[in-house]
Amino acid sequence: MSTTVKMGLLIGLLCAAWMLVMGIAGWHKDPLLQNAFWAVVLIQTAVLVWGLKKTASTNTLGGQLTAGVVASLIGGAVLFIFSWLYTTTLFPDYFEELRVAGREAMRGQGMSEEEIATALAAVEPMQTSFMQALFGFLGTAVTGLIASLPIAAAFRKKK
Repeated sequence: MSTTVKMGLLIGLLCAAWMLVMGIAGWHKDPLLQNAFWAVVLIQTAVLVWGLKKTASTNTLGGQLTAGVVASLIGGAVLFIFSWLYTTTLFPDYFEELRVAGREAMRGQGMSEEEIATALAAVEPMQTSFMQALFGFLGTAVTGLIASLPIAAAFRKKK
């Protein structure tokens, strides 16, 4: 198995594991702890550093950038599937729990019930299993592109 595929599978599986930890711990229900989700960016970046360091002796800058982006697309595909299963099967009440947490946080900020209802209605179309999975895929792909460029520049075949 190529290093690029290994990176992609590691990105997907490690980020999925982190999502599972958050779900089991119930951190998605706490507006403050929800921010711990963003550790997936650190996980993805660490895997890219590891993998691109391994391929540095054979890849040029373009090859390194391609490897990082392809690995991120593979990881994003794994996360798309996991995210969909996460919200449909493992935690079917996930979106309702997010709404409850959001409602409580907005009340704590002094928002009126009308303001809260308007804010929740605005995000409602995005709170579906498919949309969450799609945003996870896109976020992984974009993070891969952004992170791979400096990592590829740091670790590449020298002419």
